[in-house]
Amino acid sequence: MLSEERAAAGPRLATVVPEGQAVRILTGAALPTGVDTVVLQEDVTVADGQIAFSGPVKAGANTRRAGEDVHKGDVILTVGRRVTVADMAILAATGADHVAVRVPLRVAVISTGDELVEAGQSAKQDQIYDANRPMLLSMITAMGHVPVDMGRCADDRAALSRILDDAASNADVVITSGGASAGDEDHVSSLLTEAGAMQMWRIAIKPGRPLALGLWNNTPVFGLPGNPVAAMVCTLVFASPAMAQLAGAGWVAPVGYDVPANFTKSKKAGRREYLRARMCDGQVEVFGSEGSGRISGLSWADGFVELAEDAQTINKGDLVRYVPFGSFGL
Repeated sequence: MLSEERAAAGPRLATVVPEGQAVRILTGAALPTGVDTVVLQEDVTVADGQIAFSGPVKAGANTRRAGEDVHKGDVILTVGRRVTVADMAILAATGADHVAVRVPLRVAVISTGDELVEAGQSAKQDQIYDANRPMLLSMITAMGHVPVDMGRCADDRAALSRILDDAASNADVVITSGGASAGDEDHVSSLLTEAGAMQMWRIAIKPGRPLALGLWNNTPVFGLPGNPVAAMVCTLVFASPAMAQLAGAGWVAPVGYDVPANFTKSKKAGRREYLRARMCDGQVEVFGSEGSGRISGLSWADGFVELAEDAQTINKGDLVRYVPFGSFGL
């Protein structure tokens, strides 16, 4: 028999539903006393106060137990986790209106080189537009840090030293692009070496062999290569996990997947390689050129194929490691 009452969201129905009776219950309502199962309205036929079900009834169906999601004393978020949109939901659902967070890192970005001009300006025949700084500033924002634009610096050691001083006093991390190799005008690596703070220089990866890692006035400096693809690779592989550690998130390793290759390649031993890649119909394809100045390949790609240091021959259909940009937080 169907009761004339109904249970709606809000205060629980005060009436006890006796054995042999049913009551209409709306979505979100608390189960009235005497009820432990809900049958969907489309599976019910009602006539003359009597109710019939179109199929078997399973105890507890279409109900949720109070506290079944999170129990008292459960840890819902761990220290070092970046708060996501889903985390906001679980915080609110458990009644937490405040949560302790860390202040984001301030990351200063400097481009170096006499040949650089700003996008929108007129470039001479021997000049190029500064692509690295806008890219790096955007990457830093996507990673959850605060970018600090320190502009461009000419190939002038004294000027670069002053900008590094300013950057180190205004940021937690400094990222430079260009000037990280061993040439006469590669002042980033030279200044770090003179300061006795150079920790690492040549890295066995492609693209991105010259990478100056050091300290300037006790502030970490990542001296990236000038080629845009190499700058992006070195930022994602080295700077990104290091900055996550400094921000309190711990060392965050990107998640990769073994997927079939839709390309062929013979690789020499000696360097780990990162190929611009994208997924298509369940396979991964790579950009037609491996040149580290081909910026169009970055826009074309949605991730990297990572190849280990050993020599190898890749044929179509072989499994390769694909790391999407999303795994780096981009």
